[in-house]
Amino acid sequence: MAEISAKTVKELREKTGAGMMDCKKALTENNGDINKATEWLRQKGITSADKKAGRVAAEGIVDSYIHTGGRIGVLVEVNCETDFVARRQEFQSLVRNIAMQIAACPQVEYIKVADIPEAIAQKEKEIEMGRDDLGSKPDNIKEKIVQGRIEKRLKELSLMDQPYIRDQNKTVEELVKESIAQLGENIQVRRFVRFVLGEGIEKEEKNFAEEVAAQTGGKK
Repeated sequence: MAEISAKTVKELREKTGAGMMDCKKALTENNGDINKATEWLRQKGITSADKKAGRVAAEGIVDSYIHTGGRIGVLVEVNCETDFVARRQEFQSLVRNIAMQIAACPQVEYIKVADIPEAIAQKEKEIEMGRDDLGSKPDNIKEKIVQGRIEKRLKELSLMDQPYIRDQNKTVEELVKESIAQLGENIQVRRFVRFVLGEGIEKEEKNFAEEVAAQTGGKK
């Protein structure tokens, strides 16, 4: 696999207007070939999606998803630019799929990595720096290892960085960008909340033998 230089990423970014990480992925997928990477970005709808990212998205819908058995529920708000697109089946299917994604990812707490408070990233760094397997490593190597672990951990908390449950070859962010290209409007996941039955309730612990005895009127 060809090594992707920062210069090549910059060149593709200037040519297409796509984000840095999207450009790097496109080049990686196409062995560093800029022309093929450009076509790859267009096929994914990423180029047009990034151009629309700055447009105001104040319409959309709030949708819910209740997992089988009623033990997990999700509310999510996804915005688009017009009520016309909000009523389209393609947009509503996207929102439903995002709600299902949230239900399937108990570790996800934020929409994107940029939303994660600095205090959480700092706490993760303190935890990683104190791990036993790094004790004998030089400080510069330790810093690189820790940084990689932190980036991985923060992505685990980010909805947009999750592999899409219906197609593990794409992320939720790529799913949204494909919908932007299809529908022609900026689309943003604004907020969500996940409910788990009984979460936060301190449950009473009982001795099994005592519970059986109480139910049968016998002794332990």
